Amino acid sequence: MKPIYFILIGLFLVLLGVFIPLLMVINVVESTLFLGFSSYIVSIIGLFLGMWGAFSYVRIERIKHKKKNEEEGYSYKPQR
Repeated sequence: MKPIYFILIGLFLVLLGVFIPLLMVINVVESTLFLGFSSYIVSIIGLFLGMWGAFSYVRIERIKHKKKNEEEGYSYKPQR
């Protein structure tokens, strides 16, 4: 699965985790313990998925950049 999908799913879940408590505060949805915990869990899962997607995206782009630099003859060697 592409990292951008993880980022988008994570964003949706985080927004859902914010939107559900907002509905509970303005009394559109009755506030229950299950709904409170589930919105918290959905928000945390969304946060982790978004972070995983972002880290995966950076890793893939870093590998592409490294491969491109090696093809062009550039290489980074730290001095000691």
